[in-house]
Amino acid sequence: MRMRGAVAGCLLVVALAGCGGKTGAAGPQSDVAATGVAESADASTGADAAALGAAGATPSASASKSAAPPAVKAPTQTFAVGVSQFTFTRAGRTLRTLVLYPATGSAGGSPKSGAAVAAGRFPLVLWSHGLHGSPEGYQGVTAKIAAAGFVVAAPAYPFTNDKANPFNQSDMGNQPADASAVITEVLKLDTKAGAPLAGHIETGRVAAGGHSAGGYTTAGMLSGSGRDSRLKGGVIVSGGSMGGKLSGAATPVLFVHGDADATVPYSSGRSLYDACTWPKAFLTLLNGDHGGGLFGSAPANQAVSRTMLDFLRYTLYGDGAAKGRLRTDATVSGAAKYDGTL
Repeated sequence: MRMRGAVAGCLLVVALAGCGGKTGAAGPQSDVAATGVAESADASTGADAAALGAAGATPSASASKSAAPPAVKAPTQTFAVGVSQFTFTRAGRTLRTLVLYPATGSAGGSPKSGAAVAAGRFPLVLWSHGLHGSPEGYQGVTAKIAAAGFVVAAPAYPFTNDKANPFNQSDMGNQPADASAVITEVLKLDTKAGAPLAGHIETGRVAAGGHSAGGYTTAGMLSGSGRDSRLKGGVIVSGGSMGGKLSGAATPVLFVHGDADATVPYSSGRSLYDACTWPKAFLTLLNGDHGGGLFGSAPANQAVSRTMLDFLRYTLYGDGAAKGRLRTDATVSGAAKYDGTL
């Protein structure tokens, strides 16, 4: 089942109970290896270059606390966006990953492959696609995040992306560990000599977000054995629980969901939100469908974009003014409403 436009993110909720099962692919282990890098956003190139480093581990919930880092000045400018493609592996699972980042040059236009990184250090956001989705399909979303002053890593999950063969929805249970592995490898680029992002990543400022199955993946990174203690914020768009409540140190979470979503019911996102005792916000799209307001330019879509960016500015830069704008960002008469403790 596919969505309108370039992005597919459909989730058959009736099958979600099988998400934790193994499928012949490796389970959620923590051994990670980076196998290559190519400065291209074109999935068809398949180009790999020099090896990127040794294995990394997914931190447990006890490894560190999720307390907000000290405030730093959030960028006020809109950046040009660069993009590079990397290939990582975890326990034999290939994780082709697009990394978008603030770049030098004039803002606007499509992300430029291999563009020079803008001066400064930028927080990292891990973005997860929906079923039958891809990093390229969500590039309209991730490019906006990068242009606001963030490095964005967007992996293609091996058994649920648009080119997966075989496709296996039940492999979703392995995706939180995949996402954490990608975070580990991208953070290494900050100190890797010759890497394009060397010296440009704020390694203590990490958040995760995703749509549909990617929203479930993000919830999995914030709960149970998949808890990634490095996360300072989470964005769950048209998603729900991977199985259990959010756990570990309190971490702000933004939920976005259409109340007419026919693929992942509004109640799925709302029940996870209601059970959450952390700082939280819920943006309801009135009569909104499964796209979660991510695609398009209608007032509700603009509200989603504004709210997500200010949420990330708050959680990763400590920008109090951005936090103060959230309710206004998310409120559009007849189209979007906001509630929460943020």
